[in-house]
Amino acid sequence: MQDCRYHRPMLTRQRKQHILATLQRDGQIVARTLSEELGLSEDTIRRDLRELAAEGRLQRVHGGALPIAAAEVDFTGRQQLATDDKRAIGRAAARMVQPGQTVFIDGGTTAVQMARHLSPALRATVVTHSPSVAVELAGHAGVELVLIGGRLFKHSVVAVGAAAMEAIARIRADTFFLGVTGVEAKAGLTTGDLEEAHIKRALMAAAAETVVLASSEKIGVASACVIHPLAASVTLLVAASAPARPLTALRRAGARILRADDAG
Repeated sequence: MQDCRYHRPMLTRQRKQHILATLQRDGQIVARTLSEELGLSEDTIRRDLRELAAEGRLQRVHGGALPIAAAEVDFTGRQQLATDDKRAIGRAAARMVQPGQTVFIDGGTTAVQMARHLSPALRATVVTHSPSVAVELAGHAGVELVLIGGRLFKHSVVAVGAAAMEAIARIRADTFFLGVTGVEAKAGLTTGDLEEAHIKRALMAAAAETVVLASSEKIGVASACVIHPLAASVTLLVAASAPARPLTALRRAGARILRADDAG
C-alpha cells in the first residue's frame, strides 16, 4: 500500500496550480463551479483559496476569488505600471475639467499625469490630499490649489486621518477624480488600505460626480478594502487598450464607461 503522505502535497500543489491557471484564463474563480469540475467539496476549494490568498496570489471574494491587484505596490512601483495608459487617461481627465470648477484630484501616479496635463490656460480650483499632485500644480498660475493635510500615508503618498476627513467635510466639489487599485463588477471600487478607503469615500460624498481613473491593470481585479459599489453615478475613464471582457461585466453592473480617446 502506498503512503498517502507522499501524494497529498503534490495533489494540493496541483489543485492550486489549476486554480491559478483558471483565474488567469477566466479572470475569476467560482468555488461551487470549480468544486463540481474537480469533484471536490467546496470546503476543500475554499481552503485552497484561503491559503493562496494568504500567499498573496489572489483576492478572496464572496463565493470565490479574483486576481490580486497589481496596483497595490507602492507609489514608486506603480510608476512602472501601464505608463502609456496612465498618460492617456491623465490627459483625458485633464480635458474634462471646465473653467471655474472645483475638483478633487486623488493621489496616485495617474492623478499626477492628470495634474501634469491640465491646460496652462485653465482657471479652476483643485483640492487634493496628494503632495505629489500639489507639486505638479504649484507653478500653474490659473489654478487655486488647496492642499488637504493630515498624516502622510507613505505607501500612496497621500494625507489620511481625522484632520484630512475634517477638511474634506467642509468642501464641495463638482467632480472627484478617483484613483483605485481595483475595479470589478461584484467587488466594486477597491483599494488596499482601510484608512485610505475612508478618505476616498469621503471625497466621493463631497463631490457631485466621480470619475474613476482606471488603467488596464486595475480592471477586473479587486483589493481587500471596498471604497464603493459600482453605480450609475460613477464614470470609469479607461484607456483604449482596456480589456473588453471585464468591461462588459462592468457595464452590466451599471457603470458608465468612457474611453480616454473619446473624453473631453
